[in-house]
Amino acid sequence: MNRENFPAVLEGYGTIRLYRASMSERVGSKLLADLEAAFDACDRRDGATLSFHHHVRNGDAVLNMVLAVAERRGLKDLHVAASSIFPVHEPLVGHIERGTVTGVSAGFISGPVAEAISVGALPRPAILRTHGGRARAIAAGELPIDVAFVAAPAADPLGNISGSIGPRACGALGYPKADIVKARLVVAVTDTLVPFPVPQIEIDQQSVDWVVPVKSIGDAAGILSGITRPTTEPIGLEIARRTAAVIEASRLLIPGFSLQNGAGGISIATADELARYMTNAGIKGSFAAGGITGFHVKMLEAELFEALLDVQCFDLAAVQSYASNPRHLGMSASVYACPGPRGAVVDLLDTVVLGATEIDLDFNVNVTTRSDGMINGGSGGHADTAAGAKLTIITTRLTAAGFAKVVDRVGTVTTPGETVDVLVTEAGIAVNPRRGDLVERLGHAGLPLRNIADLQRDAAAVATRAAIHPADGRIVAVSEYRDGSVTDVIKEVPRRD
Repeated sequence: MNRENFPAVLEGYGTIRLYRASMSERVGSKLLADLEAAFDACDRRDGATLSFHHHVRNGDAVLNMVLAVAERRGLKDLHVAASSIFPVHEPLVGHIERGTVTGVSAGFISGPVAEAISVGALPRPAILRTHGGRARAIAAGELPIDVAFVAAPAADPLGNISGSIGPRACGALGYPKADIVKARLVVAVTDTLVPFPVPQIEIDQQSVDWVVPVKSIGDAAGILSGITRPTTEPIGLEIARRTAAVIEASRLLIPGFSLQNGAGGISIATADELARYMTNAGIKGSFAAGGITGFHVKMLEAELFEALLDVQCFDLAAVQSYASNPRHLGMSASVYACPGPRGAVVDLLDTVVLGATEIDLDFNVNVTTRSDGMINGGSGGHADTAAGAKLTIITTRLTAAGFAKVVDRVGTVTTPGETVDVLVTEAGIAVNPRRGDLVERLGHAGLPLRNIADLQRDAAAVATRAAIHPADGRIVAVSEYRDGSVTDVIKEVPRRD
């Protein structure tokens, strides 16, 4: 068919542009000299939303570098949309005080930024979303991103990104994958620029507009939390044993079992106990998911699971496994936890083991604010996994630092009690009355069942300090559920002298 016949064939398609670009026009350089050049290329103005991810964790340097450039250029009223914010991001406090940043949203906020927001430094309330809720908000256009800055452990000149090589290798890059789909522009910031193609591409060149080489994207010591180990503390070990016994008694610990647990000492000890159960019974699970640790890697290598589904590596052993084991798979935050008809990995979980800052008589859980009312966390995947799993278990001691952890009412509702099934403490196990089936099964197994009101009284009796949760004052943050509804608001804490 020659070009003269095209109009007849394409009738009804509207305006058709017949054009064949030269190779030089189709493949231009994406490399920029520095972040100043990136701001020129992106033409960012006041009021822009800049997104960041937290796989570099408390070693991240990219957010701080980007905002320093923004302030030097005199930009104002920026919105920082980070998947999480850590103590290393303390310079953000100054940017807030000087008006460079007036909006913050994240799945988790800790350190000086959390304290500044708690005492009212931010002009607009911060938005705390679940990891799945953040992915949903981006996809729905509720969180429009002007520029997504991706901290890239390694990249090539065309913008292909790998998390598996380089001095700051961090493994899976699940969180920026949600950002880049909808961001107007994407900038890869890397300290390891390699020839095309970069090995083990995690984010491909079609998603990246610009590549900026820098001296360092962060501190490897902050990325890798070291070797995660089970607790050796007697109370923690007893809680872990009881938690594993709950899972066994639930009748979910069968071939094809799926699990998520965190990187805390009790959670790892629980997985250690489950590994013994599974080994002795010859049970092989389908997958373990979430943030992956070296202990999960050991379970995979011991053939206790078919696969690991990883949104973020928590230690060096997990990073190494992700780079070398084809059964250690990455997933985006959307695949991991985004609510909606397309489904998410959290919806396939049999059991999730979670912690709590506080849990109340209605099984509501707080992992957002401390006992003094200060923000020190956020849902992350907490509420997402609780909603999806068949069995949601909260593990906690009765008290910590003198404060009761089983309380009449939590200071901030992070995870609604209707999605929580069991509370395990050193003083006994409480089952949500909504789960009569579990009451029967756990009782039949001889586990020490208690009413949660009794556990709350026990905690109050031994607590030596009273929690402070401001009831009045300006709203400084909003806690959103995964569907965008509000679970709670956080009030301003009076500044300390």
